[in-house]
Amino acid sequence: MSDSIETSRAQYETSGTAPGPEGAEAPPPGGEPEPAVEAYDPGAPAPLGVERVPTGHAGVDARLERLADADHLPADGHLEVYEDVHRGLRDTLTALDARPEDSYNHRS
Repeated sequence: MSDSIETSRAQYETSGTAPGPEGAEAPPPGGEPEPAVEAYDPGAPAPLGVERVPTGHAGVDARLERLADADHLPADGHLEVYEDVHRGLRDTLTALDARPEDSYNHRS
C-alpha cells in the first residue's frame, strides 16, 4: 500500500499533475483547453421567438410567414424583409377595399 502512495507522489512531482483514476488519461501539460467563448454581437442573427398564428387568409398568412426570414438575417437585413411584408399586406388590404367587379354583363 505504501509503495503505491510513493509511486503516485513521484508521478505527481515529475509530471506536475495529480494522478487520476486508473485508466484515465491525465490532462495535457497546459491544462485542458478552455471552450471557445463567442463574443456577443448585437447585430448577429437571433430568432425573436414570436409565434405566428394563422389568420385564415392565405395571402396574409404567406406574408406573415415571410417575417420568419428576418430571424436568420443580421439586424441590418431586417428592414428589407419588413418593407416587403408591409408592402404585401398593404396591397392585400387595398384589394379588399376595392369595389368588386360585376360578375355579369348588364344587357338590357
